[in-house]
Amino acid sequence: MAPNSTKYADRAIPRISLHDFEYRIDEITQQLVQAAENEGFFCIINHGISIPAIENMFSTSANFFALPDNIKATVPWSPKNVGWEKNAQVRPSTGTPDMKESYQIQWGSNMASSWMSSEQLPEFKETALAFMRQTQSISERLMTCFARGLGFANDFFVKAHDVSRPNSQTCFRLLHYFPVDPADPVPEGYFRAGAHTDWAFLTLLFQNAGQSGLEICPGREAVTSFGIGDTWTKIEPAPGEIVCNIGDLLMSWSDDRFKSTFHRVKAPTDPNTDYYGPRFSMAYFNQPCTDCLIQGPRKKYPEVTGEQFTRNAMARNFAALQAKKEALQKMVVSQTTTEIAI
Repeated sequence: MAPNSTKYADRAIPRISLHDFEYRIDEITQQLVQAAENEGFFCIINHGISIPAIENMFSTSANFFALPDNIKATVPWSPKNVGWEKNAQVRPSTGTPDMKESYQIQWGSNMASSWMSSEQLPEFKETALAFMRQTQSISERLMTCFARGLGFANDFFVKAHDVSRPNSQTCFRLLHYFPVDPADPVPEGYFRAGAHTDWAFLTLLFQNAGQSGLEICPGREAVTSFGIGDTWTKIEPAPGEIVCNIGDLLMSWSDDRFKSTFHRVKAPTDPNTDYYGPRFSMAYFNQPCTDCLIQGPRKKYPEVTGEQFTRNAMARNFAALQAKKEALQKMVVSQTTTEIAI
C-alpha cells in the first residue's frame, strides 16, 4: 500500500500506570490482559525510568550513529543478532530495505566481540548496560502479570527470559531512521520501516517526543498467519512513556489469545503534519533463552524450545519475503509485456 493511500482510524491505546506495583498487581494484570487481547499495544507510565535517564540513553545512541560508517563497521551485524547494520533489513510487506541503520546489543556471550570500543565511545558499554538493567526490571514486572493472566506461576516467564544466562537472546536495539527531504516526493512503497510484527515475547519501545511515524494495524488471528487489517492508527511519542507491543512468541504462548499486531514506521508525506528529520528510537526485545520450553496452557501448538521458535519465525519470515519478491518480479514482467504490446 502506498503511503498516500493509507486509511486511518482513531483507536484508544491503553495507558497503564505501574505505580505501587506490588499493591496493584491484580488491577495492573487485568489492564494488561485486556490490552493484549484487543489492541496488542499499550503504553506504560510511572515505570521507574526517569526522563533524564531516557534522554541520556538517546544521547548515547546518537553518539554511536554519528561515528563514521567505517568505524561502525568494526562491529558488524551477525546471525547471532548483534552488531550494526545499515539499509539491510528487508520486510516481507514491502520487499525493499528499511531506510535506517541499527545497532543490536545483547547481554550474553554473543556480544564478546560486538561492543564498540571505549576508545571510540567512552562509557558506552556501561551506559547501555545500566539502561538495559532498568528496562529488564520493568519487563519482568510485565512478565509476572502476563504469567498470572495465563495461569502460570508468577516467575514462569521471568525464568524463561533470564538475562543472566549465557544463552539469553534478549536484545536492545538502537535505531536511527534517516531524514527525508521534503522537496523530493516520497516514492511509492517507501517506508522508514515496513509493516511487520515482532518475533519476541514483548517489545518495549522508547521514542523521542516530536519524532512521529509509528503506526499500528490490528488484524491477526493466528500467530502462524500474516493476516493484517487495512486501517492504521498513529502512535504519537510522549515524554517518558514506553510503548509496548505483544510479540509473536507471547501470541503463540497464549494460544493466540494475545495479539501480536502489525506496526510500521511511516515515511513522511505531508510537510504540514509529518516529521521529516532524523528519527531515533530504542527497542528492547524480550526474547527467550534458547533452551526454554514454549507451549501455551491449552497446547494449541507443539512444544518447542526458544531456539526452535526463533528459527521457525525466521523461516516463516524468509518464506513470506520470497513470496513478496516473486510477486514483485511477476508485476515487473507483466508491466514490461504490456509496454511491449503497446
